[in-house]
Amino acid sequence: MSATKPSSMPWVVIPTFNEAPNIAQAISRIVQAVPAAKILVIDDSSPDGTADVVKSIATLEDRVELLLRPKKSGLGSAYRAGFTEGIHRGATALVEMDADLSHEPEAIIELLGALDAGADLAIGSRYVPGGTSPGLTPSRLALSKGGNTYARLVLGLGVKDATSGFRAFRPSLLNAIELESVSADGYGFQIEMVFRAALRKAVITEVPIVFNQRTEGVSKMSSDIVKEAMALCTIWGFQHRLRQLAGKSSDFVPFHKSDGNPLGAIREAYRA
Repeated sequence: MSATKPSSMPWVVIPTFNEAPNIAQAISRIVQAVPAAKILVIDDSSPDGTADVVKSIATLEDRVELLLRPKKSGLGSAYRAGFTEGIHRGATALVEMDADLSHEPEAIIELLGALDAGADLAIGSRYVPGGTSPGLTPSRLALSKGGNTYARLVLGLGVKDATSGFRAFRPSLLNAIELESVSADGYGFQIEMVFRAALRKAVITEVPIVFNQRTEGVSKMSSDIVKEAMALCTIWGFQHRLRQLAGKSSDFVPFHKSDGNPLGAIREAYRA
């Protein structure tokens, strides 16, 4: 009997906060593009009624589910919750994407195809040949490219777009990464997941995508989010180098923001 393909029963996990103008179209396009997919929307009690839109769709479409959380709790925790639920219920692949249509739902097919071809992680990349970011302002593009270059150099990643929020995972990789211990959020979450995957020698493929500027709603991206991610990269890079110098394993030792002591985190990585 042949192994089950990742594309046979994928879950698409979409975190939302104030995405009422976009979510219905995003769901419709996913349903049409990937009929086998289950769509899990994780909404942090958006005041604009995003959850109500999803609930109304879910009454007519059994492939759509809503996980409603009581307050805004962050992108990373939303993906951890969604991935965990999908794995528990037998998903053959876990896809993450934004709700604002900056990621084209039709490209999910190519991400899943990369998993079917043997990848453990397929990243929708803006910075490999064929990838583009039309409509992105020069300052936003420079911020993104600069952050990716820094992460690549500090962490030794062979990935062009480590901050991309459009990607597909095999469940086996997510289990190896140990989702419950992933602590970063936003850009930092995306980088941490790639770094953990690379440390585990995962097969990572970058698939060129078109990244569109949102037309409805307000972007959640800010320079503070990027700065926080770069600070975490610096800490992770120091941790990794210290462990290498000490001849220790390359297992990831996360720095939790609540610890409030980056130097303490680096010392713990050395001792572990």
